[in-house]
Amino acid sequence: MIMRKIVSAEDEAKRKKRNQIILGVSLAFVMVASTIGFALQSGVGNAPSDQISGNEVEYNGFKFVNQNGLWVLGNFVFKYTPQQVPNIGSGIKDFGNYQGKPAYVYSEDEGAEIEIAVNIGQLAQRVQRACPEDVICESGEDLPVKTCSDNFIIIKESNTSSIRQENNCVFIEGQKEELTALADQFLFKTFGIR
Repeated sequence: MIMRKIVSAEDEAKRKKRNQIILGVSLAFVMVASTIGFALQSGVGNAPSDQISGNEVEYNGFKFVNQNGLWVLGNFVFKYTPQQVPNIGSGIKDFGNYQGKPAYVYSEDEGAEIEIAVNIGQLAQRVQRACPEDVICESGEDLPVKTCSDNFIIIKESNTSSIRQENNCVFIEGQKEELTALADQFLFKTFGIR
């Protein structure tokens, strides 16, 4: 015959509450960790694998470290390394043009838009989606209309790849599958990496 220890109702309530708190914290941790892991792994494997060698790549004295399929340089995160993107675009203003000022983005590609927002957002006062004055935006959002007098990055699909600066507008154009690589190239030029 097994004898159970007599436990008061107060002790039993404390034990149940402690177990519920432990379970709640554990579930919250798992949910947050899985969300972060999923966000960091989005887009893994889209870069040409023959150009990636190991976890570190050095370019022009800058050391890129591969973390969860993304290339990290300090606080900046890129999908590609400078060796993996086309070396196009000249006359691009440097990061000082964005520092402490609002930056606006119009993009026909979500991956390229995220790349710009994450990296330019560390310098700019804010990064906000906007609509060029010559485009009818039907996103369902009430987007502000911006011109080249604002810091405006416009990412569009085109048959020809190009990155060019006109006043305060940057035009990143190319085929849909290369727009994120072109966005990285723009960032490398802006940050003086390339």
